[in-house]
Amino acid sequence: MLNISNLRHAIQHFDFPQLFISELGWNRPEKRKAFTLSVAEVDYDCLPFATLGKVLVFLISADTFPQAKQRQAVAQAITAEYSVENLLIFTDKSTQAVFFWAKRDGNKTLPREHAYFRGQSGDALISKLAALSVDFSELDDSGDLALVEVLQRLKKALDIEPITKKFYAEFSGFLESFVLEIHGIPDERSRRWYASVLLNRIMFIWFLQKKGFLDKGNRDYLTHKLAESQTRQANSFYKDFLQVLFFEGFAKPVHERQNSALLGDIPYLNGGLFLEHKLEVQYRAQLTIADKAFEQLFLLFQGYSWSLDDSPTGNDREINPDVLGYIFEKYINQKAFGAYYTRKEITEYLCERTIHRLILDKVQLPDITGVCEARRFDSLTELLSQLDEQLTHTLLNTILPSLKLLDPACGSGAFLVAAMKTLLDIYQAISAKSATPHGLYEIKKNIITHNLFGVDIMEEATEIAKLRLFLALVASVEKAADLEPLPNIDFNVMAGNSLVGLLTVDATKFEQFDLFKKEKSVRYHTLLADKNRMISNYREATAYSKDLRGLREAIEQARKEAQLVLNQLLLEEFHRLKIQFEQITWDEVKNKEGKPLKRALTIADIERLQPFHWGYEFDEVLARGGFDAIIANPPWDTFKPNSKEFFLDYSAIVSKNKMTIKEFEKEQEKLLTEPEIQTAWLDYLSQFPHVSQFLRSAPQFKHQSAVVNGKKTGSDVNLYKLFTEQSFNLLQQNGLCGIVIPSGIYTDLGATGLRDLLFLKTEITGLFCFENRKAIFEGVDSRFKFVVLSFEKGRTTDKFPTAFMRHDLQELETFPAQGALWLSTDLIKKLSPDSRSVMEFKNALDVQIAEKMLQFPLLGEQLENIATVL
Repeated sequence: MLNISNLRHAIQHFDFPQLFISELGWNRPEKRKAFTLSVAEVDYDCLPFATLGKVLVFLISADTFPQAKQRQAVAQAITAEYSVENLLIFTDKSTQAVFFWAKRDGNKTLPREHAYFRGQSGDALISKLAALSVDFSELDDSGDLALVEVLQRLKKALDIEPITKKFYAEFSGFLESFVLEIHGIPDERSRRWYASVLLNRIMFIWFLQKKGFLDKGNRDYLTHKLAESQTRQANSFYKDFLQVLFFEGFAKPVHERQNSALLGDIPYLNGGLFLEHKLEVQYRAQLTIADKAFEQLFLLFQGYSWSLDDSPTGNDREINPDVLGYIFEKYINQKAFGAYYTRKEITEYLCERTIHRLILDKVQLPDITGVCEARRFDSLTELLSQLDEQLTHTLLNTILPSLKLLDPACGSGAFLVAAMKTLLDIYQAISAKSATPHGLYEIKKNIITHNLFGVDIMEEATEIAKLRLFLALVASVEKAADLEPLPNIDFNVMAGNSLVGLLTVDATKFEQFDLFKKEKSVRYHTLLADKNRMISNYREATAYSKDLRGLREAIEQARKEAQLVLNQLLLEEFHRLKIQFEQITWDEVKNKEGKPLKRALTIADIERLQPFHWGYEFDEVLARGGFDAIIANPPWDTFKPNSKEFFLDYSAIVSKNKMTIKEFEKEQEKLLTEPEIQTAWLDYLSQFPHVSQFLRSAPQFKHQSAVVNGKKTGSDVNLYKLFTEQSFNLLQQNGLCGIVIPSGIYTDLGATGLRDLLFLKTEITGLFCFENRKAIFEGVDSRFKFVVLSFEKGRTTDKFPTAFMRHDLQELETFPAQGALWLSTDLIKKLSPDSRSVMEFKNALDVQIAEKMLQFPLLGEQLENIATVL
């Protein structure tokens, strides 16, 4: 069995002979003599130090670390002069190493490279090199292994092309067939959702096993358990093993499990991921999945390298937790046409732009004569370089723990993960200078439980967001024995409609619920932190586990009871706004939709909206004024029926873009002759009118429209506009927002009211416009323009930095310090006095020309006291 600690130590200390010979079990070569190899007038120090099956491993170094073409040239020279089959390790012996292997495909050689940088955990490399380990019992009489076997192991370890897009292409194709293997759930959408739930768990377990955390380091745990299950009974893996693993293994302490022998050495994780999902409860009796579905899944997974390494220098060619978000946004969420996967360059930019400034603002001190001197830092780097004991203590114990960061359209958690990484870097830098530095796991857990909050209307999305945060926690643990039960973040990342719900709640109506919820939550987290009690003995461990689950259920029940009252209050708000439900009907004579039937809204109508009551769920945050920062990429669609989106569920030939209007209309007409589809279609159409009326008339969305030239604009219900205003509502004074939205925010007549809000009640700190020519957002037209916008609530905007029609994400890295064009609101109002639309200027000269032109009368302008020349 591999010793992970020893492997990690050897990698981190660049001791590759120790790695291969002592840990992986390779042999020392007979001729172990260093030599110098000259290639293209560059000298390389070469040392053959390990061998197996006629494959030689060379350590290669030079004064300057060789680039890719140079490494290939060295490999060709060694193959020609010394050893046909080889593995080369290029290293500078202190900061970086590249493992190079040339796969042979007929007459072609295909280079395969895998890098390691100082500071990484080494887990990514360990997950590959584990396949190269050899046990003494596998060797022949001469103490060697057959060449063909060694090459197969090299292929398994290093011949991996784990590009996220490639994995997604294969995974999405597999998922279609996997959904068909789920029997016992009649509704297709529920089957797809359950496929997501199940595959999320399995991918989480796959990451755990590749880190060596399952069954004493078994890195092929699931594959082995599937084989064992098939020796006992065919097609029993799902029912007899996986369900036991989920609900007995990971969900309960060891002493409470009924089938420990079946599972092996498995850690107790808790955290909600391995509690029964509501679909499993509903369809428990009839749910079945054949073994072949898991055989195909594991075969797919084995073709990739899996790593929990999420450090800044991590190799993005590996399957890491980010792939879960990509899969969700590209496949599971593909029907939400206005939702797109956010590139990490954007998430990182906005997180740094908001979080860094938040911290700097909170540590600034004014100059108060006789009391304290002014304290001001221009950058986070400057702050970190000048930390003293008092400031370190204040940051770690007051400022950082109190930050509340929200993504109100969190999807699968891209911004939450980016925010965690941004905060983690800051925490680590400050903690290192404190008297009692915190460990990586502790820091991440504090960030996840105290700083991060997310809401999304799709429950599937919030499940993946929580999963990614859990994986980030697990990535911080080096030994299975150090794994702790996962924290409860059900009250941090929640499902609901961010735009429909109560922003404020009368606290007196909910005293009993709030008291109950808070008391139970405190009790819950106290128990969760009490590791000693959990493992002390069987009786106490069992009591602990049952108490924990009981408390969780009690808290959830309290929330459901409060939700009933809250929904009733929201219903009263709809009635106050005189909004009715409009039931769309079918005119049999005309064979099309008929006149809607109006009726009073009911509590069931409100419940169906999935309202999210901010004033209750995040009462403590809003009681202090709101969130410190909001970072989001909300949906960009208009809120209205989308026939293609609807009929995708009922037709194999309907697609987003590959149908003409006539082809779609013909297919729609045919589908609507089926009574079930027609009923579902009418029900779908009926869900829009009353919600649209609420979003147009609710007081929290008063800036969605404006009067321009005597006419009201903004009658359309654009989701990005609503999320922008809702973000403003949820921020505290001087809170910061970073949001990705269409360029209509600065050009469209319908966004005039929002521009007034931004100019008069916020300070815009950045407006960077991209044109999608380089497919920054996949599946979006190349001509489409979107904005990375940041602002601070509670100020006004006199001038702000802009950039227009940009194509390269790299430009964000230096904006606004470089490449920014500063525009004044005074100029904007002069150029567009009615709508305050922002013109797209290419450079400062264009701005100067516009300013000079404004010194002269506009064409057609009526001037007083000027004689008319005939």
